[in-house]
Amino acid sequence: MGDEVVTLRDEVLRLTREYTGALAAVSTEEALEEFRIQWLGRKGKVTQLLRKLGTLPPEERPAAGQLLNRLREEIETALAERTRVVAAAAQEARIRAERLDLTLPGRRQPLGHLHPITLVLGEIKRFFMGLGYEVVEGPEVETDYYNFQALNVPKDHPARDMQATFYLAGELVLRTQTSPVQIRTMEARQPPVRIIAPGKVYRNDADVTHSPMFHQVEGLVVDRGIRFSDLKGTLAAFARALFGEDRAVRFRPSYFPFTEPSAEMDVSCVICGGRGCRVCKGEGWLEILGAGMVHPRVLEMVGYDPEEVSGFAFGLGVERVVMLRYGIDDIRLFFENDRRFLAQF
Repeated sequence: MGDEVVTLRDEVLRLTREYTGALAAVSTEEALEEFRIQWLGRKGKVTQLLRKLGTLPPEERPAAGQLLNRLREEIETALAERTRVVAAAAQEARIRAERLDLTLPGRRQPLGHLHPITLVLGEIKRFFMGLGYEVVEGPEVETDYYNFQALNVPKDHPARDMQATFYLAGELVLRTQTSPVQIRTMEARQPPVRIIAPGKVYRNDADVTHSPMFHQVEGLVVDRGIRFSDLKGTLAAFARALFGEDRAVRFRPSYFPFTEPSAEMDVSCVICGGRGCRVCKGEGWLEILGAGMVHPRVLEMVGYDPEEVSGFAFGLGVERVVMLRYGIDDIRLFFENDRRFLAQF
């Protein structure tokens, strides 16, 4: 073999030593790809050396070609083995990084909180259920008949102006109180009736003390011999259970088309204890609900005989009670879902 072959053999030996050291230093998949391109790519070192075969005499080319092919195969084999080693090391590193130490204490997940409206609604339900009341529900989309007419509020009645109603198609409305549940219940059963009807109601009104959607709880008792004194005793006991045994209550004459006589009940201010403050506007009293004896006309509309039975009804806005209970001055806080606000309860 001539000098050119000897020179080529020397070059192969040099490249063998060089690639061995370079490949041993490769430790990432990205570096392996760079090594492959540098040595076996179109412009790689082995490829450049193969192109020199054309400068050799024809009789020397086969031997030189075999020498270079062995070099290329050797590099490919070494590269494949190094690739396996690097991949195994990378996998081991991932396993170590993702390994769970079962001896470590678990991370406590933050618990949610019951909404203050839910809390107070639960208290109200428990109190009246303890007195033997049944909890009933009804549709939030009501007919004009159940929302107004059956409650002694005909179409031309001025009391309709007292409520900013959401009117839907035809004779449908979003209920403005849960009183329609009382009508539906009386239509479906005979006295005695003793129910509360909690639920969402809707009025076209919105500011710091009013919301287009809010919650009410209405109560109804119908039986023989029900008197106004029964109403007063029940609601006084309820107010003291909700606001404390030392809470004073008073009843003021009022007007509702579906009760007669009608009254509003106040409790001594929960902020100042009745001495007078900004919340109660210096009066020492806070209104919490309206009530009265069921109007005879309402009893007749459901097929009851007002000469045989009588009853009382009451209704309270849950948001107002919650605001008084916890000293909250903006009703919008109930619906903004601020976790800082909800976490207080």
